[in-house]
Amino acid sequence: MVVPQMKIFLPLLSATGFVLFLAGCTVGPKYQRATAPTTAKWDVSEPWRQGDPKDAVPKGEWWSIFHDDELNDLEKDALAANQSLEAATGNYHQARAAAAVQVATNFPTPGVSPSAERQRLSGNRPTNGAVVALKPVTQNTFTLPFTAGYEVDLFGQRRRTIEAAEASYQASAANLENVRLVITAEIAGDYFTLRQLDSELGILNRTVDTLRRGLELVDSRHKGGVASGLDVAQEETLLQTTRTQATLLLQQRKQFEDAIAVLVGRPAPDFHIPAKELKAEPPPIDLGLPSDLLERRPDIAQAERQMAVANAEIGVAKAAYYPSLNLFGNGGWQAADIAKLANVSSTFWALGANVAESIFTGGARRAQVEFAKSGYEVNVANYRQSVLTAFEEVQDDVTGLTVLEQARETQQQAVDAARRTLDLSLDRYRGGLVSYLDVVTAQQNLLINEQEAAVIQGQRLVTSVLLVKALGGGWDASSLAVVQVKPKLKDIVAP
Repeated sequence: MVVPQMKIFLPLLSATGFVLFLAGCTVGPKYQRATAPTTAKWDVSEPWRQGDPKDAVPKGEWWSIFHDDELNDLEKDALAANQSLEAATGNYHQARAAAAVQVATNFPTPGVSPSAERQRLSGNRPTNGAVVALKPVTQNTFTLPFTAGYEVDLFGQRRRTIEAAEASYQASAANLENVRLVITAEIAGDYFTLRQLDSELGILNRTVDTLRRGLELVDSRHKGGVASGLDVAQEETLLQTTRTQATLLLQQRKQFEDAIAVLVGRPAPDFHIPAKELKAEPPPIDLGLPSDLLERRPDIAQAERQMAVANAEIGVAKAAYYPSLNLFGNGGWQAADIAKLANVSSTFWALGANVAESIFTGGARRAQVEFAKSGYEVNVANYRQSVLTAFEEVQDDVTGLTVLEQARETQQQAVDAARRTLDLSLDRYRGGLVSYLDVVTAQQNLLINEQEAAVIQGQRLVTSVLLVKALGGGWDASSLAVVQVKPKLKDIVAP
């Protein structure tokens, strides 16, 4: 036999169980990372022999592998004051706040709206057909109501929305790391280019000194009737041309100095870097496996997280096909006399629920689902393109370092040969065996080859920086696992 109370509660229990069952449903595709074209190994040759020990890129301060204190200081200044990095940090914090907004929807939203009112009712107010004698009435109304509302996540719309917000938060974290990597790599590249120009300026200045002494020699021989005026003019021409090259290089150097000033957040007119010729050598770098690149590049991680966002948005769009269930309740105290507000007889309450479902939307829901699916396809393509670009950049830089290493060796041989040629030309000129044109030609040849050697050295270091950047700068996508907003019970009472 079922008691009357049970007749009331059994339907409620059944309905509650049904709601809890539905609350476990989540429409939309389960996220799986899309496949991307990969390769088993890098196309490497000397000096990238398989099995050779290479230095691993340190996490965080990857630039420390170059062992340059000035570069280290510039990188620290940039991390503290670069405005693009500040903007990326702001976007990161904004993404976290947006995720927290969505996580907050897991909790009901209680509220309170106390009110006090004194009003006078007209003695001539409508009676709605009743025959009564009315008098003006003045009365007070004191109300202390509490309200609460909660939307049951029947088909996972809220869960998918939170999933999208969390993935977007992680994408923003990856973007922050990518901006940091790009800025620090740009500083290192500009710094080594600046030092390359310092080396070229040093070569030009030393050449100017040598040519000045040579001009004095030729001029004295001309005055003694041994050399012709043509010899003097040729040496003077080369001297002034070399001075012009040095002057023009100063302009290029200033441009790179100003670029570094912007990166470290300093006004260009007040920023100066003392000249110092380039002496550093590219460090050995561990390439790792090509498949590792998918976890080491922040831009790839960002593209992958954007793909997760788009996948969750498909579920959000599909959930619009299903009904929504809102639970609500209110209660409190109401009385005409504030002294009686706390009486039991002054209490009131109401509980209820409503179900809403759009029957016809003119195809809007279908279009929204198609829009979300197309957005996912776009993000899959962007992810795969990021992977292909990453492989391209690493392979280009590895090949570039290989070629530049070979070029450095042959160019040093060219410099040595040009220096021997100049020494021989000077000896033969002093012996009267050749004209001074041979000496001028040898001087020009030595200058060109020394400058080319300096350029190759600078390119080697800049390419090393680009390789570290292409490898992700020691970053690891596993760090994104902690980037999430976890709901806590204490958040129920959070403002």
